[in-house]
Amino acid sequence: MVKEIEKAGIPVVQMCNLIPVAQTVGVNKIVPTISIPYPLGDPTTPEEVQHKLRYDRVKRALDALTVKIEEPTIF
Repeated sequence: MVKEIEKAGIPVVQMCNLIPVAQTVGVNKIVPTISIPYPLGDPTTPEEVQHKLRYDRVKRALDALTVKIEEPTIF
């Protein structure tokens, strides 16, 4: 799906924790996440730590949208 959206001229960043799978299907911009059940946080940590983790991942994804790349890249 990511490839089809990009063909339409819309930049896309895939946030996932299974990086090899994303690379296999041809995702160009990849931001690693924390885990499968909780991709943007860890509920066993304090709220402040969760906020920092989420903020970092989302900021990376937004920054990745602005970068021109030539080949699949992990941010």
